[in-house]
Amino acid sequence: MRLWIGLYLPQLPLEVFSQPWSSDPGSVVLEQERVLAVSPAARAAGVLPGMRRGSVLMLMPEARLHERDPARETEALGAVALALLQYTPLVTEGEEATLLMDVGASLRLFGGVRRLCSRIRANLRALGFTGILACAPTARGAWLLARGRAGRALKPASMMRRLDRLPVSTPPPARPFLPWFEGIGCFTLADLRRLPRPGLQRRCGRPLIDLLDAAYGSLPELFEWIEPPTTFNARIELFDRIEHADALLAGAHRLVLQLTGWLCARQLAAERVTLKLVHERGRVARPPTLIDIALAEPTWHDEHLVRLLRERLGKTVLDAPVIGLGLEAVQLQPMAPPTESLFPEPGGTEEDRKRMFELLVARLGADNVLQAAPYADYRPEVANAWVPLDRKIRPSERAAQLPPDVHSLPRPVWMLAKPIALLMRDHRPFYGSPLKMASNPERIEAGWWDDTQARDYFVAEGQDHALYWVFRERIVGSAEDAEPRWFLHGLFG
Repeated sequence: MRLWIGLYLPQLPLEVFSQPWSSDPGSVVLEQERVLAVSPAARAAGVLPGMRRGSVLMLMPEARLHERDPARETEALGAVALALLQYTPLVTEGEEATLLMDVGASLRLFGGVRRLCSRIRANLRALGFTGILACAPTARGAWLLARGRAGRALKPASMMRRLDRLPVSTPPPARPFLPWFEGIGCFTLADLRRLPRPGLQRRCGRPLIDLLDAAYGSLPELFEWIEPPTTFNARIELFDRIEHADALLAGAHRLVLQLTGWLCARQLAAERVTLKLVHERGRVARPPTLIDIALAEPTWHDEHLVRLLRERLGKTVLDAPVIGLGLEAVQLQPMAPPTESLFPEPGGTEEDRKRMFELLVARLGADNVLQAAPYADYRPEVANAWVPLDRKIRPSERAAQLPPDVHSLPRPVWMLAKPIALLMRDHRPFYGSPLKMASNPERIEAGWWDDTQARDYFVAEGQDHALYWVFRERIVGSAEDAEPRWFLHGLFG
């Protein structure tokens, strides 16, 4: 099924000067001293397109006036196109701030045209733009339906009916001849198609005929697809000085959506990204604040990255106001293929678990979420090593494993970071209650090369039947007649 989505951005000249997270005191975009686009606040004050600058200032003296900037409009349209590449690699730019997407091969992946359109609208809102979506079996048909706000048409017959009802002013090649069309009673595209083609071509030219034929499916269409850049390094400027880091999330989300589209188009996954918080320049210039996010599991989804950025920004204290944001993909790898298992893993996939750990690291800090890195050593402190979760443990870093029967007694999972000295009562170690030895001793004597340990470990039982892992220091040397000390080193579950 061939299906195109046309996305028309009618307020693009205005929205390149606004931010979705900032208040709107009334913005107006001017072109040649006349109003081109107005914000809702300015429209409520009586400002309308076509007014002159003086009339705007008379109605709304506090209005923000901006001159139209075609270069920034092109940049904004490119940012939207880059974000939409996550849905299809076939995205092209149309006339008059319109994007066209061939989504026929993507419908089943995203759950149908309704869900796909809903996702596109949500992404547009996050990017800070408003758009009008239309669907049609042809690209030019989708373009005309979007420009005419005529909705979706999934089949050629319904598309033709909707196109026939559009006003004759919708195709750009027909606009110079509107007085002539009105004079002969031609008001819709259906009326236009009933005119004799040879006379219409002599009067209006071949571009109008070709556009109608392409829209109605009588002429093949050729497009130049948008190619993503080879590297990703996007940036946006803020129009207010932001002094609280958590207020930067909307701008960061905008950059993450562009990153998501770029990753999907390049078939890559991000392992490490860096968010740059750009501060003021001049005499008070400061280097950018860098927020580095290392991912345990490479990803190309925006939801997970946004969650991590929310946690990191919520804990960041700004030393200076922020005037711009930048996002860079520092470390990448090819996108992993989906799992081939027939049945899903109970309790979530490995990717889900790694995402949960990454969220815990962002919320609690890297030093508070650790992973076990056991080392082949007889000393418990050395064997029971813990390292940050983002550190990759290579097998070459570990020594050969100890034989499975080296430990004659069980060892607890809960090991204390530092052994606790125990009191002695009636020649017995005391921890809440007198401890009774429930096992034979396990002697450990090792570490002569760096930290000698000579201990006898026991499984001890308290009066509440809780089990503890304790050891008695072995006195060697000249102080062998001294009383040995007892320590608590672990607890059994």
